[in-house]
Amino acid sequence: MGKITFYEDRGFQGRHYECSSDHSNLQPYFSRCNSVRVDSGCWMLYEQPNYLGGQYFLRRGDYPDYQQWMGLSDSVRSCRLIPHAGSHRIRLYEREDYRGQMVEITEDCPSVQDRFHLSDIYSLNVLEGSWVLYELPNYRGRQYLLRPGEYRRHLDWGAVNARVGSLRRVMDFY
Repeated sequence: MGKITFYEDRGFQGRHYECSSDHSNLQPYFSRCNSVRVDSGCWMLYEQPNYLGGQYFLRRGDYPDYQQWMGLSDSVRSCRLIPHAGSHRIRLYEREDYRGQMVEITEDCPSVQDRFHLSDIYSLNVLEGSWVLYELPNYRGRQYLLRPGEYRRHLDWGAVNARVGSLRRVMDFY
């Protein structure tokens, strides 16, 4: 169970909307989002309706300004509650369709390049848990939610290029 509250203005001011599950279109509830309070759960926010556009991962906490969650604008149009998982396992491949060198990860990885000497990942398979993939090392840059399943090419997870800088397990500590 999760709970997130969106506020139109910075500092948790103005019109607000409380949500406890996935929502594909938040546009009827607020016109802009400048602050967010996550009371429980882990969430992915999307700049566009239907879980499209830029993605932003948030865990429990207060985000008084959209820049606190690395947002590039005050546009939040959909959100997804990420289910809790006990274990995490993901396989990364250097070529499309699971070809080339493969590495398996079960822990957070702040730098894929430093740890595995790979900078481009063209396919991956999420075996357990949900992950957030970051375009740059140290959990920076564009973010992509990876749920259990197969991703035969980088376009399958919504990336414009195959650059993978870091990976983090989605975990909420209660």
